[in-house]
Amino acid sequence: MHIRKTWPALLLAGALLTSAGCAKKDDATPAGPSAPRAVTPVAGCGAGSWTDPADLGADRAPARCAKGAPAPRPLEKRRKLVVATGTLSAEYVAPLQVGLSKGEFAKEGLDVELKVLPTPDALPLLAKGDVDVQWAAPEAAVMNGITAGFDIRWVAGNFSPDPKSKSGLWVRLKKGESADRVAMAGRRLGTMIGKGSVIAYPMSRTLARHGGGLDRIDFRQLGAADVLTALRNGGVDSAWLLDPVWRKVDGDPAYAFLGGQPGGEPLGGALFGPNLLAKDPDAGVAFLRAYVRTVNTYFAGDYKADPAFVDELAGLLKTDASTLRATPSLRMDWELRKGSTDRLQQAYEEAGVSKGTPVPEAKVVDRSFYAEAVGHRT
Repeated sequence: MHIRKTWPALLLAGALLTSAGCAKKDDATPAGPSAPRAVTPVAGCGAGSWTDPADLGADRAPARCAKGAPAPRPLEKRRKLVVATGTLSAEYVAPLQVGLSKGEFAKEGLDVELKVLPTPDALPLLAKGDVDVQWAAPEAAVMNGITAGFDIRWVAGNFSPDPKSKSGLWVRLKKGESADRVAMAGRRLGTMIGKGSVIAYPMSRTLARHGGGLDRIDFRQLGAADVLTALRNGGVDSAWLLDPVWRKVDGDPAYAFLGGQPGGEPLGGALFGPNLLAKDPDAGVAFLRAYVRTVNTYFAGDYKADPAFVDELAGLLKTDASTLRATPSLRMDWELRKGSTDRLQQAYEEAGVSKGTPVPEAKVVDRSFYAEAVGHRT
């Protein structure tokens, strides 16, 4: 898929081309592990450790192994991994923080360094091999990099929202409107996320139910602290409010929640580059094994029901414990749903940030790493 060249896109494209000599492999060399890998059953990871990727049910129970599973299988030689993430304070990064704190990555023979980098900066580094893992999402810029020929794959999910969550699109109601009947076409929408973000997909679905569409909305990109203020003072008519900001308007009859991220469908997680896809897939499996074990051990259910763990999380994320308690637990989910990247690209096209032939899912998604970690033969 070809991304329409805005200034950020041009800068990213330049960075990708600069690193092409180091990052792009011979066209005859496939991305991912170069040979079939032996996958054996894993103790504690039974039938529930894998779900059908085609199951798009919002009430789908996420895959789970027993607590402490899959057990560590330390690499023969210790390996350092650099993991880029846009933030260290967001709740979806909590499994990485907890995994480091509890020594789960170290048990695999991995020295993991978390480095804060926005996606446009981290992506060329991932393609070049200066970064091993990017904790992000298959945004339009990622599709652009894959189209350019770089070995980048989405290899694991992060979370889907709890059904009680109201993180998503909120609107200030006009006279005679209700949450069931809102005319969104032509509204000014405040968001800290651009049209090329994965959030375009759930936003498109929600707008379609209310006579709007990404091409019929006046987007106003605002700072994180300004979105709610603009919604309240009339600077915008609607806004995409994240956890826990939406709690500020929840229950106020002047506002209505229209919809958020689809239930049961993670839209972000781990992206691997050539280092782990082909050069050292053992380390890639070890990284996801530690991640999956962390989820099974500490995030298997309603982890916020444990006050002591919430306090621990607050310390790791450097946020207030009461802020964490104000919203439901995320449904941590390492699996990827079938067709997610197709739906994302449809939204990017609708938003006017992409055109051309979509990138096939097979060139974006690789489920083999987490499948091996839980002992599932794909």
